[in-house]
Amino acid sequence: MTLAVRVTPRASRTEIIGVHTMSDGRTALAVRLAAPPAEGKANMALIDFLGDVLGVGRSAISLRSGASARLKLVRISGNGPALAARLAELARR
Repeated sequence: MTLAVRVTPRASRTEIIGVHTMSDGRTALAVRLAAPPAEGKANMALIDFLGDVLGVGRSAISLRSGASARLKLVRISGNGPALAARLAELARR
């Protein structure tokens, strides 16, 4: 599955804060990361965090686009329906 994620680096803690609706109507999972955006640290923190909350290994997650942008496309390998259900549950919190 491919997931759009809107990242806010340098937050006080790493967490999913919900779903962000962009001005063009597209939606993305909104995530705050404690890591800074320098030297790919935020990207690695995002991959680690998503792996932890979704219960998949780091090798199952890759950054498809947005390495230096707030909006990122992330590819997650695994059981698509189960991953989608888990993401929906996390976004509602």
